[in-house]
Amino acid sequence: MADNNHRREEEADESELYSGWADLTHECLLNILTRLTVEDRWRGIMLVCKSWLQASKDPSLHSVFDLESSFESSFESRPRESFRWWTPQFERKIDNMLRSVVNWSDGGLTKIRVRHCSDRSLSLVAQRCPNLEVLSIKSCPNVTDESMVKIASECPKLQELNISFCYEISHKSLLTLGRKCTNLKILKRNFMNDLDPSRHLGIVPSDYLNACPQDGDSEAAAIGTLMPQLLHLELQFSKLTAKGLALISKGCQNLEYIDLSGCVNVTSRDIANSTSNLTKLKTVKKPNFYIPRSAFQGERYGHWSLYDERFQTDAFRI
Repeated sequence: MADNNHRREEEADESELYSGWADLTHECLLNILTRLTVEDRWRGIMLVCKSWLQASKDPSLHSVFDLESSFESSFESRPRESFRWWTPQFERKIDNMLRSVVNWSDGGLTKIRVRHCSDRSLSLVAQRCPNLEVLSIKSCPNVTDESMVKIASECPKLQELNISFCYEISHKSLLTLGRKCTNLKILKRNFMNDLDPSRHLGIVPSDYLNACPQDGDSEAAAIGTLMPQLLHLELQFSKLTAKGLALISKGCQNLEYIDLSGCVNVTSRDIANSTSNLTKLKTVKKPNFYIPRSAFQGERYGHWSLYDERFQTDAFRI
């Protein structure tokens, strides 16, 4: 009898403890959630109970959606699974996550750093994120001029843009961005390392690699003509020539940093001639025809391990 009473007391204590967690005020829950990483919040917190789910959707938690550090680190731990990142299924998961965050942010989203999203989610970003200041969407095969023109038109506060390895984006987007986003200070438009294609074989679809834009001077002209406010510019493995570089140098007099790594169509003399008038320039990364793999380790396609089968839950669907 005593044992039964003791057991019932323990069960009552456990029930009270569970109820206590479920009954935390919204403010207390927010205090807890702000101390967690984005990864921790998406890995099960939303599934605890209704109150935790509602707290997870609070706009104050969604002014920033930054997965980049997790993207960069995960390739080292799961390199053999990298081919999955280029599948439609993976893209849908990323799109669903981004669309959810956009909806929850209630217009307060200012920074987005993600990969493998598409026009589907970026069109919603353009529609509902007028305060966006940072957008990094590296390695997005299905982001096109359609959504980028919308971003340029509806997000005039944009200050930093990374569209590296997005081969369906053309100089047309850069033209609109230059006209509409007059606060843009940082532009990263890097391309894949075509000096060492073995890095991408078996990972990136070959038809996508073959679609790499060849109009480097058209893009350079858009940058030089319409982005005089730029301070930081990255054009790794661009196809631009001395003519395009000269246009950039003529129009972007405030440049402090320019990365031309892998740009085989410009010489050291071209760079010296073009940048001689850039009085604020502090750093120039020149083409290097021997490029060790380790130099680009941070740009390889690493993605967060949370995008595995554990994401097959209704909590992440919209």
